[in-house]
Amino acid sequence: MMPTVTLIGGGMISHDQLLPSLYQLQRLGRVGEIQVCASRHETVAALRRSATLAEAFPGHTFAGYPEAAGDPQPELYSQLLREMAPGGLAVVAVPDQLHYAMIMAALAAGQHVLAVKPLVLREAEAEAIERAAYDAGLFVGIEYHKRFDDRSLMARRKYREGWFGEFRLGAACLFEKWYYRHSNFQNWCTKENSDAFSYIGCHYVDLVHFITGLFPTAVSVHGVTDSYPNGNEGYLWTDARVLWNNGACLNVQNGLGFPDEAPGTNTQALTLYCAGGGGGALLAHSDQYRGLKYSFVRQPEGAGATRYAEPSPDYFQYVEYNGPGFAPVGYGYRSVEALVNAWLQVAACPTLELRREAIRALDQRGLIATPANSRFNEQVMEAGRASIQNGGAQVGIPQPASNPDRKRVTIAE
Repeated sequence: MMPTVTLIGGGMISHDQLLPSLYQLQRLGRVGEIQVCASRHETVAALRRSATLAEAFPGHTFAGYPEAAGDPQPELYSQLLREMAPGGLAVVAVPDQLHYAMIMAALAAGQHVLAVKPLVLREAEAEAIERAAYDAGLFVGIEYHKRFDDRSLMARRKYREGWFGEFRLGAACLFEKWYYRHSNFQNWCTKENSDAFSYIGCHYVDLVHFITGLFPTAVSVHGVTDSYPNGNEGYLWTDARVLWNNGACLNVQNGLGFPDEAPGTNTQALTLYCAGGGGGALLAHSDQYRGLKYSFVRQPEGAGATRYAEPSPDYFQYVEYNGPGFAPVGYGYRSVEALVNAWLQVAACPTLELRREAIRALDQRGLIATPANSRFNEQVMEAGRASIQNGGAQVGIPQPASNPDRKRVTIAE
């Protein structure tokens, strides 16, 4: 009998990437029953009504909680995790500031974890998660899907073989569409909780390390405040400066401000200028260039949809295949598949020590982001939050230390 997966959170990322990826893995016989839990029944009901999911995965469904309309039930996930047979998978897809409590509840219930990025916003929380999971022999993986873009994997190999020399100066940007401001973002991605750099820019901090193996040493983040439609305020535009342990510098610009009328779903790019062998080198990923141009005879449905479109074939799309419905393709699906495969690999080990050995191997391989091998992300997020709340002051980041004994960490209140 295949183990159960509980998806906690029914928002945009669940609909657009996580649930369809899990349905595909269920179709392939790697995943058993799927549960979806949100704080409100309306969220689960909207996900169940999705015509896109129904068309792509005929016959597939999930058990949804809460089962009926009523008052919000923000703690319901904890009960569901305890009722699952140990060894299942909890997929945490909720606002950043809620991750820690949910991940620790999953580990306490004996469940493995797949979390959307960033794992948490504080380094001590990441350390506590790492050690609790390792003690119990449970897998925790972070869904940094850009790691599974072929561009990233090609760059990682070439950089580490020495073809680019050494990274010296770079720039990255990712701007999401304006309509994000009208979504649930306006209720959680506010000044006191998060910002555009924490939510979006973490991709590029992770990606530069993934490609180069370098570690960040300092960060400064300037935030520009805007108001959401509901009146809440957020740092909806950010400009970050990240320094690295070889003296390199990366500038990262993010925002919820790409025009809804623009033809792509967002705009994004990464450029690294490098030096070596007596000359310069360049690594440029123009991710906003889609290579496709469509002009439709009618207006497509959905927020931000345009009659003239430049869709991305890379992140996540549905295509025909030899079976009912459609199959998901792209690095968004490949990322979830790799994390689920890692979970199943660890879970299949018959003893605690063998599960720990499998976890250590995943940590050391470094393709999948784990709490042990991507701690620098939480360091940058914590320093970035301190910087943005202090007028963009530069905040230093301690260099990584080896922790082979994985000593327990106490979270300071």
